[in-house]
Amino acid sequence: MYKGILLAGGTGSRLYPLTQVSSKQLLPVYDKPMIYYPLSTLMLFGIKDILIISTSFDIANIQKLLGDGSHIGLKLSYKVQDAPNGIAEAFIIGKDFIDSDDACLILGDNIFYMGDQIRDFQKQIEKNRGALLCGYHVSNPKSFGVIEFDENDNIISLEEKPKNPKSNFIAVGLYFYKNDVVERVKKLKPSGRGELEITDLNLQYLNEKKLRFFRMCRGTAWLDAGTPDSLMEAAQFVQMVEKRQGLKISCIEEIALNRDFISLEQFENLIKSYKGNSAYKLYLERILSERKNA
Repeated sequence: MYKGILLAGGTGSRLYPLTQVSSKQLLPVYDKPMIYYPLSTLMLFGIKDILIISTSFDIANIQKLLGDGSHIGLKLSYKVQDAPNGIAEAFIIGKDFIDSDDACLILGDNIFYMGDQIRDFQKQIEKNRGALLCGYHVSNPKSFGVIEFDENDNIISLEEKPKNPKSNFIAVGLYFYKNDVVERVKKLKPSGRGELEITDLNLQYLNEKKLRFFRMCRGTAWLDAGTPDSLMEAAQFVQMVEKRQGLKISCIEEIALNRDFISLEQFENLIKSYKGNSAYKLYLERILSERKNA
């Protein structure tokens, strides 16, 4: 069983002054807070027990937004990461939470749009024997961590921002690890910038031939909403898809209903608790009406 860790820390310095008084993960991406997107990705994988890690400055507002998660059938808990000690530190912070289970880590500013490919991804997760990365094809791999792989999607090498990339596939902010990840991270040494690097962790698995990756296919999307331009691009992408399809991306209440995390009655009571008549609430009411009349 996998537990989820949603890393929503950092200062959001690339988005200043937007982040001067607000967590990056609470900024809007079109019609919902940014944190809804990574949270919904975990939900789509069937993960209900989730630890949210953020700064002491931001965590209260995130908790105010999401609470304990019971309203959408989740079990949410919270921990603080005050210093930027690296992505991999999330496993040390969450060691008691992980306990004897496996762990999925997702970054709080990463937006995934996978559609039906989620099912293929879940099959690979079930086969995971060490670490499983998510790979996405980009036109500018020099700016990212590049994955070189063989015909069976076994990873041969990982390179951070190489001058001569060996492929166009990059590792994005979604990782699945077996339970030994906590002990592995404890043995990591901080990098030159004083952080526990996720790449150093992944190289351990690579050296033991326990590192694979899942290839996101054409028609899917990955967006990093960590800069003003990428935040705008993400909002425009979500707006375009939702307007054309009439269906929302990362609507956590709808996902909770579709995944049977909550009943139709709970879904209806949830809608009634929402104030006003926002477009988001009207969408939920439409989903309720469709389900009742099905």
